[in-house]
Amino acid sequence: QPHLVDSGGGSVQSGGSLRLSCVVDEYTYRNYCLGWLRRRAPQLDSEGVAIIDDEGTVDYLDSVKGRFTISRHNAENTIYLEMNNLQPEDTSMYYCAAGACIRPEVQVLTRFRWWSQGTQVTISS
Repeated sequence: QPHLVDSGGGSVQSGGSLRLSCVVDEYTYRNYCLGWLRRRAPQLDSEGVAIIDDEGTVDYLDSVKGRFTISRHNAENTIYLEMNNLQPEDTSMYYCAAGACIRPEVQVLTRFRWWSQGTQVTISS
């Protein structure tokens, strides 16, 4: 069973930065595409934010391009989401996720089977 543990959420003011981390079990880390999703409220749909494959190819949600960066640290089986110039509309619960993908496109993230427990990001104006 894949194991993903995220951390790094918090509350910052508009324009601030946060870095999310997700430690992944080694097998999942090496064999699946990894990424981040967010959900603004429990009753709303989630949306894919950023995705990275095992070769480092990435894709982003249009609204975060130029502000968010996804990366992976192979020695630590960890992926990161560096978030800069955060805005109130970025407020969400953020989840890391793992799944099979032919090409790393953010649209596939919502179909990924394995998710972390989630970390809350709150941006105040």
